[in-house]
Amino acid sequence: MADPYQNNVYHQGGGDGYGTYGEGGGHDGYGYQADYPPQEEDAASDVTEGHDEEDQMYEGEYQGIPHPDEVKAAQRAARAKSRAAGGGGGGGGGASELEELSEQYEDIMEDCGHGRFQWTLFVVLGLALMADGVECFVVAFALPSAEKDLCLSNAEKGMLGLVVFLSMMVGAFLWGGLADKVGRRRCLIVALAINCVFAFLSSFAQGYGFFLFFRLLSGIGIGGTVPIVYSYFSEFLQMEKRGEHLSWLCMFWMFGGIYASFTAWGIIPRYGWGFSMGSEFQFHSWRVFVLVAALPAIASLVGLTFMPESPRFLLENAKHDEAWMILKQVHDTNWRAKGQPEKVFTVTHIKAPKTAEDEFIEIQSATGTPVQRWAVRSLTLCKLVLKNVASLLSAELRFATLFMAVLWFCMAFSYYGLSVWFPDMIKHLQYEEYESKVKVFHRERVENFHFNFSLENQIHREGEYVRDKFISIEMKSVKFEDSLFEDCRFEDIRSTDTLFENCTIRSTVFYNTDLSKEKFIDCRMENVTFEHKKHGCHLDVGDENDVLIYLVSFLGNLAVLPGNIISALFMEKVGRVRIIGGSMLVSAGCTFLLFLSFSQSAIIALQCLFCGVSAAAWNGIEVVTVELYPASKRATAFGVLNALCKLAAILGSSIFASFVGVTKAIPILLSFAALVCGGLVALKLPDTRQKILQ
Repeated sequence: MADPYQNNVYHQGGGDGYGTYGEGGGHDGYGYQADYPPQEEDAASDVTEGHDEEDQMYEGEYQGIPHPDEVKAAQRAARAKSRAAGGGGGGGGGASELEELSEQYEDIMEDCGHGRFQWTLFVVLGLALMADGVECFVVAFALPSAEKDLCLSNAEKGMLGLVVFLSMMVGAFLWGGLADKVGRRRCLIVALAINCVFAFLSSFAQGYGFFLFFRLLSGIGIGGTVPIVYSYFSEFLQMEKRGEHLSWLCMFWMFGGIYASFTAWGIIPRYGWGFSMGSEFQFHSWRVFVLVAALPAIASLVGLTFMPESPRFLLENAKHDEAWMILKQVHDTNWRAKGQPEKVFTVTHIKAPKTAEDEFIEIQSATGTPVQRWAVRSLTLCKLVLKNVASLLSAELRFATLFMAVLWFCMAFSYYGLSVWFPDMIKHLQYEEYESKVKVFHRERVENFHFNFSLENQIHREGEYVRDKFISIEMKSVKFEDSLFEDCRFEDIRSTDTLFENCTIRSTVFYNTDLSKEKFIDCRMENVTFEHKKHGCHLDVGDENDVLIYLVSFLGNLAVLPGNIISALFMEKVGRVRIIGGSMLVSAGCTFLLFLSFSQSAIIALQCLFCGVSAAAWNGIEVVTVELYPASKRATAFGVLNALCKLAAILGSSIFASFVGVTKAIPILLSFAALVCGGLVALKLPDTRQKILQ
């Protein structure tokens, strides 16, 4: 039997600086053979032996329905005609040659079909996106327990929350730029590995400094997932499937939030799950949660070892042999799964630009010591990445980059700002309700009494306590004002938000308590002793881990599901621009309803509505970002815009949180203005539904 691939040898192109496969031929300069490669008359394959083409009638032929292959051929002919009309006889230079590559690559992906390979990659990359979603919630869920375990001040807690987005911002910029020069798969593997290693180390860190450092590096790793995942997956999709399946991929971010909520609720309140090794090493349940939160990243990392590099990236970097083999793998995997293993990959000729960057690096690094060669390669790579970033403001991409930057910033500022504002407002309402139930005791006199029950949410004014014992109890939100303590004993006391103000304390012993001198404000002490003070911080087992915080997060993420489904189903029918603009304007309308939110249930309901509508806008933004930029700049652009998104998240969450308990008007008006601005800008974007991926 004749080998249909015997001529698939890489030849260096001539004056056009392009590499090709095979010996040319094909239609419109493309290396396509007919439906099957030409074979000798007696060289039919065993699979098709005994079957005549005339016996296999297309079932829609009698109804006048064109065969799918005929539809594809017509579409390709139309694209070729459009190219010929716009190219003006081949004088278009590099731009027209890149267009030819884009169109040929689209034709190849159509022939490969959409099947088992794409769905496998969908799950693997979805897990990476899920890991990104989990990362956004890990610190927030662990913080109520970690602040006691690590003795965190308010400033340190704020820094931990800030470092999540700050590190992801750095990671998005770094890995997005490298992915266009080093490779999508390679960068994603390294980024996920960094995330897994430092997430693991952070769960064992006993001090605030190490925990902060490890979470910073973990965030830098996971920050690369979003720009790489979308660029990577889009390059295995044909045009008619691209918008829908990229939208389905977005659902994994929602799964990440749900996974984080469920695991936090199931693990953190289970205090018996931890262990300790003396007083120096404590491994409480919140640390178990930090470990479990890394599982999606680990699963994706394992899956990526079985996935190939993006063939489009390889073609852009003149690695034709590798690209051809991967495309053949995609084709054969899909058609075998569909029960048509006899279908042959018919591409024999691929045009691809020959780049000099790799040769330039090798020439510069051919001499010197290994350290010098590494330094030269690294420096050259940095220059190439920065050059690629600067090219986003070139004449061809300037307006697209500006519009997308405004869109990403406005959406992230509003979305992440309100995402912080919603739970903070719920906590504020809870605190107000808690304060309204405070018990006030005025001028009580207690003598020779043994307090063996906890005190909570109480204010004691001008009381007198003589020869009383406070033994093995917890004091939570208790305040003593202008009171007298004489011959009393406090033993084995754990306190939260407990103060003694302007009190007189005489002949009293504090034994094994956490009542430090900072909790005694303007107090007069006579013959008072503090013995065996509790050192360090101690994990409270009270309401710090109220199930409501997990429930609110779970409902907010679950509400994203309808928005994801609707946007995926209508992304191709309605168009990206209308979905983005419409969703942002509807979200802006939702923010005004927040003026009517006076209860916890109303805020939760409005959060679900806002998150559901916003999901459609996010999906559209991510799809358009992929489609607006060429392959050589796609991950870089996505990384820069995603870094801007994280900057907007930092600003939005900081500004909105500062107004909790002060006023609703400013956060609502700020989010409304941002969403309206973004929605109007979105309507100026080009419709990329029928645009071939450049």
